[in-house]
Amino acid sequence: MSNEIVHNAEKQRYEIHVDGTFAGFTQAKPDGDVVVFPHTVVFDEFEGQGLASQLVTGALDDVRARGQKIVAECPYVARFVEKHPEYADLLA
Repeated sequence: MSNEIVHNAEKQRYEIHVDGTFAGFTQAKPDGDVVVFPHTVVFDEFEGQGLASQLVTGALDDVRARGQKIVAECPYVARFVEKHPEYADLLA
């Protein structure tokens, strides 16, 4: 199984694709040097595979590489950052 995280700037989201199939997304709305994450979805047929964690990891790594901060409105993203303190520095 091959997973790919893609930043879809036009739709203001990061997407995860499993073997080329769109499996979920986390909304990522830019606001200056801050990216607001309001919602994360992994489609039912892909649940239980750890895809949300992979998706958020990829998104946050990209935000860090861009020198931006985040606002974690999405409960999943907020819990992820709490459980992974190495991302706490990204909080705006």
